[in-house]
Amino acid sequence: MAFLKQWLLMSFLLMGFNLAVNSKRNFKCPSGCSCSKDTIICVGTTAMPRTIPTDINSLSMVNGSIAELTEGLFALMPSLQLLLLNSNSLTTIKDDAFSGLSRLEYLFIEGNKIETITKYALRGLRDLTHLSLANNGMTFLPRDLFFDLDSLLELDLRGNSFQCNCETRWLMVWLKNTNATASDVLCSGPGDMKGKKLNDLPLPPGECISTDFIRHQAIPIQSMSADIFSSKEDIYVAMAAPYSNSCVVMEWDHIEMNFRKFDNITGKSVVGCKSVVIEDHVLILVTQLFGGSHIYKFEAGQNKFTMFQTIELFNISKPNDIEVFQMDGDWYFVIVDSSKAGISTLYKWMDQPERNETGFFSYQFLHEWFRDTDAEFVQLDGKSYLILSSRSQAPVIYVWNKSTLKFMPHGEVPMVDEVLAVQAFRVGGSDTYLALTCYIGDSRVLKWSSKQFTEVQALPSRGAMLLQPFAFGERHYLALGSDFSFTQIFLWDAESQSFVKFKDIYVQSPRSFTVVNTDRRTFIFSSSFKGKSMVFEHVIVDLSL
Repeated sequence: MAFLKQWLLMSFLLMGFNLAVNSKRNFKCPSGCSCSKDTIICVGTTAMPRTIPTDINSLSMVNGSIAELTEGLFALMPSLQLLLLNSNSLTTIKDDAFSGLSRLEYLFIEGNKIETITKYALRGLRDLTHLSLANNGMTFLPRDLFFDLDSLLELDLRGNSFQCNCETRWLMVWLKNTNATASDVLCSGPGDMKGKKLNDLPLPPGECISTDFIRHQAIPIQSMSADIFSSKEDIYVAMAAPYSNSCVVMEWDHIEMNFRKFDNITGKSVVGCKSVVIEDHVLILVTQLFGGSHIYKFEAGQNKFTMFQTIELFNISKPNDIEVFQMDGDWYFVIVDSSKAGISTLYKWMDQPERNETGFFSYQFLHEWFRDTDAEFVQLDGKSYLILSSRSQAPVIYVWNKSTLKFMPHGEVPMVDEVLAVQAFRVGGSDTYLALTCYIGDSRVLKWSSKQFTEVQALPSRGAMLLQPFAFGERHYLALGSDFSFTQIFLWDAESQSFVKFKDIYVQSPRSFTVVNTDRRTFIFSSSFKGKSMVFEHVIVDLSL
């Protein structure tokens, strides 16, 4: 830089005119240095001089072996206006390394091998006008490194190896908004960015925003399912807890920001708890292996759930899943039977108090003798479908016939056997997919296309108990849970149109993952069959920080 060469030339000339003056001062020029009244230039030194006059305004140390600048290293030189530290093998510049240099205007740190420069390394340099960090091999700079440099006029960052990723996004923004003249900053990577100017790159919104799942609450209840529902702006979860022979209802505490116990519906070998809110009826369907299955209704006067109806179980031997849905204004639910001798049954809500018929009543017998494991209702192309998965054959698809007002066999999902669970979900508002959980072999993701489901992705999942889709806004996830390993969370990648591994979380023997939205915060509730049920907070992470 021209101004740097002129400054050094002037410094050497001043040396000759000030030798006499220097000899009168009580200061011995350090070994390897040349000194004048206002200037010290050291070449090849290994450390900072121990004694330097406080009125020195120019210090240059070049071609030395100084490796680290620590806090307050120059604090006894308050008059410094120029500091040059070129080619010193510097690797580290720590916070407040230049504290006390309130008059410093020129700072040159070039030709080093800087590995670490901390966020507050340049703090306090409010009069600094010229800064050079050229040719140091740096790959990134900490966010807001230049925050205190109110007077900066010129910045040189040439000769570094910046990775133009989320870590340098803040620098991209800063370069676009600063009034200082900055050198071109060329990207060394990633591959598609190599050789491009950081200053010219676009700022795609959201590219450096990610998410994480942070453990928020552990609930000492073993459960097979967790169903979230709302009533009068309050949020509840109904948990099927077979080991305690109950359906546990918990309520969200808006002050403590966690779930607390609200009610306990006692039963016998409870395997399913499912909520449904129909007008002023807040109901919980409770299926049991023994003692029948029942519907409980919330009574405001008693502030608890009381018995409302016993469910007709003409042909159900071993209830497994409950699927609740609304179709053409009417409410239905399916109880899936997983025995060899039972029939999965559809129930319909009837509200005819004059005939003493208010409740759910059996409406249609569906799948018989096939050990059904799960049911999923989905609407596609203006039609209503019901999909039943099974341990003994491929998932069967039923379609609603508007003439007979019954579900009719429509086909099956081919090439997939022994499916434990089936879940439908949408991506992008239009495309519909199925997540099929397979205990043996690969679990699968299928897409609805040309009036049929076709496989688009297989996920190795031996021993899997669930493949659960869930979403927060535009971020779509799959949770692949097993009794033998960590739960794998996959994130939808729009470019590849597939799910990619995102992270692992630990839940012992997970059975469900359900979204909870409350108080401007979002959570995922996971039931655990053998351990504590878990609540994780879904948090936004800025990768550029």
